[in-house]
Amino acid sequence: MDAKIAHLQLLQEVITRMSGNSFLLKGWTVTLVAALFALAAVKTIPYFIYLTYFPLLMFWMLDGYFLRQERLFRKLYDRVRNLPNDVIDFSMDTSTVASDVKNWRDTCISTTLVMFYGAIFAAVVIVMLILIARA
Repeated sequence: MDAKIAHLQLLQEVITRMSGNSFLLKGWTVTLVAALFALAAVKTIPYFIYLTYFPLLMFWMLDGYFLRQERLFRKLYDRVRNLPNDVIDFSMDTSTVASDVKNWRDTCISTTLVMFYGAIFAAVVIVMLILIARA
C-alpha cells in the first residue's frame, strides 16, 4: 500500500507543477500584453500592438502543452489508483494513456483556453484598430 501512495504522490506533484505552469503563463500573458499596450499608447506608435500577437500565440500554444501534460498525468494517476498494490512500478510514462486524452492541437482549442486567450486576442484586435484609427 505504501508503494501505491508514494507513486500517487509523485504523480500528484507533477500534476500540480503542470497546473502551476499554466497559471504562470496566464499571468505572464496578461502582464506582457498590458505592457505592450502601454508602450503603444505612450509612444503613440500603434505598431507596438502588433508585437502582442507573437507572445500571445506562443503562450497559448505552450499553455495548451501544459494542459495536455496535466491531463495525461491525471489519466495516469487514475490508472495507477486502480492498479493492484503488487504491480506498482513507479512508471511516469504517459504514453500508455495518450490515446485517452485529446491531442495537443485539440487541447489548445479547448473551451477554457479559447475563452481566456480568445478574449485577450479580441482585446488586442480592438485596441489595434483604435490605435490605428487614432494615428
